Amino acid sequence: MKDEFESKQGLGPEIGKRPRSLSRIWTAAVVVALYLTWIIKPFSSQSQFDRVQQCSIENFHKDLYFLENARPIEAQEFLDRRDNLAKALHVSGVDGFVLEPGYTFQYYANISQPQWEPWEPEERPFLMVVQPSVNASTGEVKAKTSFLSPHFEEGRVRMLGIPSEGELDIIVWEEHWNPYRTLKDGLFPDANATLMVDEEIRDFLVRGLDANGFKTVGLGGEVEAVRQTKTPAEVELLRAVNTGTIEGIRAMRPCLEAGLTENDVIKILDDTVKTIGFDLFFDIVLFDSNAALPHGGFATGDKVLTHETMVLIDAGYHYLGYSSDVCRSFFIDPPKKSLIRRLLRLPGPEINNSELHAEKLKVWDIVLQAQTEAGKMFMPNSTAASVDIAARKVIDDAGYKGTFTHRLGHGIGIKAHESPYLNKGNHETLLRPGMTFTAEPGIYLEGKFGVRHEDIYLVKENGPAEVISGRRAVSPYEP
Repeated sequence: MKDEFESKQGLGPEIGKRPRSLSRIWTAAVVVALYLTWIIKPFSSQSQFDRVQQCSIENFHKDLYFLENARPIEAQEFLDRRDNLAKALHVSGVDGFVLEPGYTFQYYANISQPQWEPWEPEERPFLMVVQPSVNASTGEVKAKTSFLSPHFEEGRVRMLGIPSEGELDIIVWEEHWNPYRTLKDGLFPDANATLMVDEEIRDFLVRGLDANGFKTVGLGGEVEAVRQTKTPAEVELLRAVNTGTIEGIRAMRPCLEAGLTENDVIKILDDTVKTIGFDLFFDIVLFDSNAALPHGGFATGDKVLTHETMVLIDAGYHYLGYSSDVCRSFFIDPPKKSLIRRLLRLPGPEINNSELHAEKLKVWDIVLQAQTEAGKMFMPNSTAASVDIAARKVIDDAGYKGTFTHRLGHGIGIKAHESPYLNKGNHETLLRPGMTFTAEPGIYLEGKFGVRHEDIYLVKENGPAEVISGRRAVSPYEP
């Protein structure tokens, strides 16, 4: 017994020594960790932007599936569009459609305003006029397309490559002539023609037409509907640019780190999608309270990202002439345990404001459900109002009435914002197969945060609408 007791006693000092030795190791580890943190932090903060940008671009290029079916619009499609326009003009009892370089000119002639005037829109009229030409024997309606151009610009007009079945019909005017009278004498010498004018045409041009023997009427009816209905080729371009924009956001999100600013995130996303040929259009990045105003108010872009920030990104780019306009709201990944916390086996940092965080999660889900209900209404012959009302009801019923402060959405194509417009008062517009729309419900709590989800829907001939902006959002960590 004594021997046993002495044996146990003999173990005592050895047991006592081990904790002291282990304590020294822990102390040394903490000191080293603090030192490494102090040394490494300045270098990591200096390279944070470049590190995140490289991560985003690498993620983005892992799968560019969305570009597979996107092709430039072929020349014949522009001719077909003008024939469809001519048929609509004939049905509407209008003698011609007149437009100047802009989005609609691009739609019918494949020439954008910057391609015509890279400096700025000038005062000399350069107009396209499309007239319906009816075959007397068959009744077939085809487009007769003419251009009014300053004489000194005629050669440049012919070099633009405007799609045409033959030589362009150009009516030229000298600088000392009246261009509107020249147009009338060239196309309508014996008639008081009624011309429908494009919505983008400048006022002085309309006044010039009205003062020189023309009667002008605004865009509407079947003529406006021509551009609203998208062809399969247009759908594929819209699919590519909108899905690509969302995939750019998804590729960037897991790379984002606390400490970046709104302006940093804008540049990272822009630089990411530029690598595949997307042209910059707009990029709105708003953190927390800045997102409580849908377009940001007086946000300077200097707000700093944290792990609890609700990030709202509304972005649009151009690709082969077509626009994206999508929105995602999300959190960045939770912080990883620091070296010290891992060594000391401490829990990770907790949410500072758990009540606010819980409301962000709740609102995120409500807005997604509102978009889901709106999506069910994208059917032929539904009214534009009914789609908006479906989303608004979800938000109102959830107790957030009055926080969805804008319309549900709008048409989209060559231009990001096109008609028709989805608002609760638009009971006149009926949806047609081939129309494409944004669906972008939101909840905005001033002083706190905002959430918006935006995807692109294609109205189908039969069955539910198709989302052509890729997968919808799944969670705040999987937008």
